[in-house]
Amino acid sequence: MKKTLSFYDFCDEWEKWEDRKNTFSYEGKKALFEYLEEYEESTGEEIELDIIALCCDYTEYESFEEFKADYSNIKTLGELQDRTQYIPIYNNDGTESERFIIQNF
Repeated sequence: MKKTLSFYDFCDEWEKWEDRKNTFSYEGKKALFEYLEEYEESTGEEIELDIIALCCDYTEYESFEEFKADYSNIKTLGELQDRTQYIPIYNNDGTESERFIIQNF
């Protein structure tokens, strides 16, 4: 049996994990939720919500400079986007922020 989650349900699930609830910012959770919904729609494959797996599979970065501290071999944002799934995070006004999420590699 599967349950369809709204974004608010998705956020509530994170709150149940005390040591994981701050892994992503509110805006990061929104971007990740929208990405996962789009993935389900485009593939027809339902995703089972697993907070621990999401924390292991994805990382939010404040900026490309912060990312480069972890992956010094990647020199440009384009190179990063060619290498892994890149999920932009948007500001409240709809503009793209410096923050983003990647699928870890």
